[in-house]
Amino acid sequence: MERAYTWCDGKRLEVAAKTLIMGILNVTPDSFSDGGRWNTAEKAQSHTREMTDAGADIIDVGAESTRPGGQPLTAEEEIERMKIFLPVVLGESRVPVSVDTYHWKTADYALHAGAHMMNDIWGLQYEEEPGRMAAVAAKYDVPVIVMHNRNNTDYSDIIGEMKSFFLKSLNIADKAGIRKRNIILDPGIGFGKVFEQNVFVLQHLDELTALPHPMLLGVSRKRFIGQILDLPVTERMEGTGAACVAGILRGCNIMRIHDVKSVTRMCRMADALCGNLENSVQ
Repeated sequence: MERAYTWCDGKRLEVAAKTLIMGILNVTPDSFSDGGRWNTAEKAQSHTREMTDAGADIIDVGAESTRPGGQPLTAEEEIERMKIFLPVVLGESRVPVSVDTYHWKTADYALHAGAHMMNDIWGLQYEEEPGRMAAVAAKYDVPVIVMHNRNNTDYSDIIGEMKSFFLKSLNIADKAGIRKRNIILDPGIGFGKVFEQNVFVLQHLDELTALPHPMLLGVSRKRFIGQILDLPVTERMEGTGAACVAGILRGCNIMRIHDVKSVTRMCRMADALCGNLENSVQ
């Protein structure tokens, strides 16, 4: 399931054997684990450099906190915040930059400004803007991360219902003209799922990675890790790394993480021991 993406500014991204690292850059005052840490242009620029130096293959910029109970922004408010940060991140980053948004206007602004990818927590299915995100993704012909999400946790067959969700997203994408090679899936750990459901999905990821699209996994510092280890959000790096390694073993291709340096090392070890690297020990 190899993919190779190139952009007009010379940036490249290859989804192949090596696990890719997406570094999280929240430029929000209220994100669940690092709200307010990077919410000046200078801090965002510095952290972008720090993450790329530590091994990030993608920088994911989010201007709205999507944590449970977070304060939603209008697209206009989100764009105003993006205007402060996105230009400096694009200027600093040596790797592709993704924009984390479910508003089509924000995505359109960011991609026009030079962002390289879209990360949509509603998987092209945000009810208040039907079809608009898919149209933007098709317009710019960029990779789009399609995350599973829903407004309730009442499942009878969670894996089957997730597959149905992805099928609907793929149909929306196809009708909009998004190329199949531009679709990356995300099981949406922590979204529309309670603790037991999150753990079950992680235990059965191989049923989702069998789908014909790369899979991104976002488990960084999530609540389920704190529940298992009885740790606050600031002490969940090791749990994050363990969950990422489990994801690699079940076929995931991209890890979305906060602690880039430490978790990248764990992922590289997992890749080597799984034979995913060209220089693996023979």
